[in-house]
Amino acid sequence: MPSQEFLQKLRLPDLDSLSQYFRGMSTSTLISMGAITAATTLYMATRPKTLPPICDLKMQSIEIPGGEFVHQSTLLNGDDLLTHFYDDAKTMYEFFLRGAQVSNNGPFLGSRKPKGPYEWMSYQEVMERAENLGSAFLHKGHSKTTDPNIGIFSQNRPEWTLTELACYTYSLVSVPLYDTLGTEAINYIIDKASISTIACDVADKVNLVLDCVKDRKHTVKTIVVIETPSDELVDRGKQAGIDILSLREMEAIGKANYHQPVPPRPEDMGVICFTSGTTGNPKGAMLSHRNIVSNCSAFLKITQATCPLGPRDVHISFLPLAHMFERVVQGVMMVQGAKIGYFQGDIRLLMDDLCTLKPTVFPAVPRLLNRMYDKIFGQANTSVKRWLLNFAYSRKEAEMMKGIVRRDSIWDTLIFRKVQASLGGCVRLMITGAAPISPTVLTFLRAALGCQFYEGYGQTECTAGCTMTMPGDWTGGHVGAPLPCNSIKLVDVAEMNYLALNGEGEVCVKGPNVFQGYLKDPEKTAETIDADGWVHTGDIGKWLPNGTLKIVDRKKHIFKLAQGEYIAPERIENVYVRSDSVAQVFVHGDSLQAFLVAVVVPDHDFLCDWTKRTIGVEGSYNALCSRADVKAAILEDMVRLGKEAGLKSFEQVKAIYLHTELFSVNNGLLTPTLKAKRNELRQYFRSQIDELYAGIKM
Repeated sequence: MPSQEFLQKLRLPDLDSLSQYFRGMSTSTLISMGAITAATTLYMATRPKTLPPICDLKMQSIEIPGGEFVHQSTLLNGDDLLTHFYDDAKTMYEFFLRGAQVSNNGPFLGSRKPKGPYEWMSYQEVMERAENLGSAFLHKGHSKTTDPNIGIFSQNRPEWTLTELACYTYSLVSVPLYDTLGTEAINYIIDKASISTIACDVADKVNLVLDCVKDRKHTVKTIVVIETPSDELVDRGKQAGIDILSLREMEAIGKANYHQPVPPRPEDMGVICFTSGTTGNPKGAMLSHRNIVSNCSAFLKITQATCPLGPRDVHISFLPLAHMFERVVQGVMMVQGAKIGYFQGDIRLLMDDLCTLKPTVFPAVPRLLNRMYDKIFGQANTSVKRWLLNFAYSRKEAEMMKGIVRRDSIWDTLIFRKVQASLGGCVRLMITGAAPISPTVLTFLRAALGCQFYEGYGQTECTAGCTMTMPGDWTGGHVGAPLPCNSIKLVDVAEMNYLALNGEGEVCVKGPNVFQGYLKDPEKTAETIDADGWVHTGDIGKWLPNGTLKIVDRKKHIFKLAQGEYIAPERIENVYVRSDSVAQVFVHGDSLQAFLVAVVVPDHDFLCDWTKRTIGVEGSYNALCSRADVKAAILEDMVRLGKEAGLKSFEQVKAIYLHTELFSVNNGLLTPTLKAKRNELRQYFRSQIDELYAGIKM
């Protein structure tokens, strides 16, 4: 056993200090002097002696007429699909009432000014303001049966949730507008949903709405501005026949014309969430209170034993409230009487918000997690630091795979404390979704952050999620088991050789979380929901032996090459972006060509180091992207990864074009949910694609 004095020496504040302590020593010297032995001994002495229970991941498999098998969560124990978790909370309005009671009128919605503390509205204050605002909506002519839709065009802030709660309180329907949709799509949504009242946060969005309705017939009558509108803005509204009021003015109207709440029923519509399709106009997914409640309840059911939430918990709201992922997380927090703190509105200040708020619940998307992972390894910029980081990670990972999740081991104290502190130091539950995440990144961050860390999968058409990893299963490479609120089956996609008999096929979802259809679009609804009520997701899944689902391909966007081979470009792109040199890639092919080509955006943060390490070439980012040898090296690395992933020869690209600007929402090449707009990409790079094919033919 090492001396206490030596153990004390190891209690250095961070990786830099520990690296300095060990600088210049070889690995053999480190081991021989007993440093690692001492740390390991201390770790063994302080690790938990009992392990938490691990959920059984095996699914219930049920045969249905026609010889098909559907799979359900084992948490149901043969019971019906979960519609609600609490008997007194079957609508989102009842979620709010229960949260107010459970919290004993504690703090609910919080925000902050730059460099200031968080200031909170209590559940009771939010309830009173929501009733006043909702009463004003009724005074303006809205009702459950007449003109029920209220537009919300705002960044995340307390007033966003306040406005939606006003809708819930009076059986009205919230219709979010995306910040990045643009005038054409906003025009379409206003007309499609016949929106007469829109709540906006700032003058710029009011002006955008006014631009949309200018010189044309429209339904908009009232715009409520969260921040006080200027006289010029009010005058511009009058010219368009639109009444522009501040939020406080609207609440005052409601207070003077107060109406008792009109509670919704579970089957009533709660939200129309327009999904930003990769082609065509957005589609308005109609979601009932039962849909949203069942999805929130499924999460509560899964986490109740290992990570129950309550009034002491705090959620950081920065993912767009226009998407259902964030709304479901907020619903989970609300029904438990917890707090929701909003970021300042600038993603560059998120880390400062995290350190001030100290959230316990942190939903994230893969893009943010990838940056966090890259930053951690970027700081381990010497061989000693990298070795220590990997050693500590391997110890935490081994512990985690045994079911132990914590952040008080010696490895946390020495290595991972800074990482955990960057999120505020109190996070105990994380969830990621919306896009695939590398198993390497996910497993590392689970170990480094030492909290319950779930991955989910789903889409707006099933409210938000339909699968989620189970407590105790901290492996990567899958999206978990079916949620207790839905059944899942795989159906044949014969043209791509995916057969349900082999445990592979298109993922189909059925349950109380499945949406009611697309607003005023029966044709698109029939394309998505079949006659038996199954949503066809367009994703190709595979059942793994432990009862979890792995997403392996995408049915949509498939095309044929000249010789008849089917190509699923998104699957190929997901392989190629694993290259350290690649940030984004767009794979293209069509039935007139025998080969695939690609547009590649090299990774700005890693390209310079990558080219120096692999081909000994240095230079600026733009200079490197213009070099033929760099392009050849990137293509070679992509093809290597393709071979390792089992891509067939016709699935490998034959030529690439290097582009130096990231595909983004702002340049119109990504949707607001960061999916590739394939048609726009094809048109944008038409000349480069033609040149690539011409070069191959030569």
